[in-house]
Amino acid sequence: MEIQAVKDYLLDLQERICRELEVVDGTGTFVEDVWERGRSRIMTDGTVIEKGGVNFSHVTGDNMPASATARRPELAGRSYQAMGVSLVIHPENPYVPTSHANVRFFVAEKPGEAPVWWFGGGFDLTPYYPVEEDCVHWHQCAHDACAPFGDEVYPTFKAWCDEYFYLKHRDETRGVGGLFFDDLDEGGFERCFSLMRSVGDAYLKAYVPIVERRKAMAWGERERNFQLYRRGRYVEFNLVFDRGTHFGLQSGGRTESILMSLPPLARWEYNWQPEKGSPEADLYDHYLKPRKWL
Repeated sequence: MEIQAVKDYLLDLQERICRELEVVDGTGTFVEDVWERGRSRIMTDGTVIEKGGVNFSHVTGDNMPASATARRPELAGRSYQAMGVSLVIHPENPYVPTSHANVRFFVAEKPGEAPVWWFGGGFDLTPYYPVEEDCVHWHQCAHDACAPFGDEVYPTFKAWCDEYFYLKHRDETRGVGGLFFDDLDEGGFERCFSLMRSVGDAYLKAYVPIVERRKAMAWGERERNFQLYRRGRYVEFNLVFDRGTHFGLQSGGRTESILMSLPPLARWEYNWQPEKGSPEADLYDHYLKPRKWL
């Protein structure tokens, strides 16, 4: 187990993602904010990216937080290290989807016992005006990232993503999914580390071509209002269900960095329904439910 190698990869991944997204945006830059246990990079009011955050954190503690021990009670009382890169990109243009990605590594230790370690991560896409071509491309990149590790990996992680990014109180998925995995330790450290790297490296391949295809599309007040309404769902998921948000807050992480995933603007309307046959209704009718994309 090489903890430093994982940290080096994560810091490099953060650097590469920021550099390429700056090129895609054209004018925006990520401003670095170094804090005690991490390195946050935030872009606001770019040409394409209204708000984006690409954060690295390395958190340690004497006792695993409740959000972790609720799923794995055998880890209670262990000290831990948790490190990862987490990012959310909120474009201004409603035709460019919001995207999220995260790769992470945990080690839980106890004197006299072998350390318990695992990897987690994934990425998912949240379009407002989805295009089938974009969704297929996103999932093809997800499939290709998993393919070297076995035929069962993509369908398993894809189904896990559909299940995880699901708003139970709305009876809808957050978007069109992608990959999600956690507690990955099967096959040894090197295999798991390689799989996590493959997923992390696939994010730019999946997202950048979609941004390039959609960023120049014209939009108006109608599209903007719908985007802000749907961003409300993003807020609901991250505050109510997201385990990473809960872990960060419970572990004493930096609140500003943890909540950077929230959009700069969002709106809620009482009992709003899209007009039948409209582009907005198309999102609800064909995309906010698990689908086989490939």
